[in-house]
Amino acid sequence: MRFSAEQREFAAAVGDYCRRELATVAQRDAVTEGGTLSNSPRVLADMAANGWLGVSLPEEYGGGGAGFVDECLFLEESARGLAPITGYSTGLTAAQTYLRWGTEDQKKTVVANLTAGRLEAIALSEPGAGSDLAGLRVSARRDGDRYLINGQKTWISAAHVAEHLLVLAREDSAGGKHRGLTLLMVPTSAPGLEIRAIATMEAHTCNDVFFTDVEVPVAAVVGEPRNAWKQLMRGLSIERLIIAAMSVGAARRALDDAIAYTREREQFGRPLAANQALRHRIADLATDVELARVFLYDVAGKIDAGLEDDLAGESAMAKMRCTEVAKSVTLEAMQLMGGYGYARESGMEGQVRRALAPPIYGGTNEIQREIIAKHIGL
Repeated sequence: MRFSAEQREFAAAVGDYCRRELATVAQRDAVTEGGTLSNSPRVLADMAANGWLGVSLPEEYGGGGAGFVDECLFLEESARGLAPITGYSTGLTAAQTYLRWGTEDQKKTVVANLTAGRLEAIALSEPGAGSDLAGLRVSARRDGDRYLINGQKTWISAAHVAEHLLVLAREDSAGGKHRGLTLLMVPTSAPGLEIRAIATMEAHTCNDVFFTDVEVPVAAVVGEPRNAWKQLMRGLSIERLIIAAMSVGAARRALDDAIAYTREREQFGRPLAANQALRHRIADLATDVELARVFLYDVAGKIDAGLEDDLAGESAMAKMRCTEVAKSVTLEAMQLMGGYGYARESGMEGQVRRALAPPIYGGTNEIQREIIAKHIGL
């Protein structure tokens, strides 16, 4: 795994910012209203001013024009630094669909928003349609030169801070559940659209979204009407890599904190790190993290080589393994830190809470295993 000098400098700059501005729980609380926000307007503004947001998006639409490896470096380092910008990854995922299928105006709008720190979101899941997404019921009825949207979406990340929702809705029920689906770009300010927070273990991240005769013009369609399923299936490799990169960053931060604690904390007259049993446990964790990281960047490099449409299996492997490594490493780090790891002061308890969700969202890891099984011919 080799990075250019520019890539190393870029990653170092992101890491330096996080260490300077976000190193402690108190610093993070100061920019998130006491830990109640999952997205800090100040941090997003700082990162936008530094030119870090949208680093992989096309220059022709106002992005940075770099490769996806560079994007993964940003996602990894910002997650390692515990930067409260979780909605950026959601917007970045939405941008992939707009860039592949959207109009010129849609592309310019979304890229301009993301690079300025204004977020975008995706509205796919419903109360009765999660892993079986094609079972969705939200409707989009064509009425002349407009669509009327009705129904409920749930578990929609960053909807409350997004400029638009990329909404998957059913326009036509004929021809099977995978047909007749349409993607629409819906402003979150649209009349009839209501967003309600879902209380979780984390700061406000997820939402229910209700549509009551929400009206959008025909120009809001993203791609081809009634053909959204095929559009969604393409580009999923990048979504999985986005989640994987953030998880590698989370795993590295938990490992960093565990190593620092075991070096400093003394028991029975010597540092915890002098205990062979603990040293070997940490060695195993370090190995797991490094293997996940190497695989992540191997797949990211293939995306930059133009192989995105051939990476369904490998991207599923990366998403599944990186998220599970992050979960196991943070839980083990809490155990290594003892009671202090359970205290909010340490920051580790927050890392554990955040590490529990990624194996679920972006396609559960059970679904990823099904994709992998098909990939290897089972």
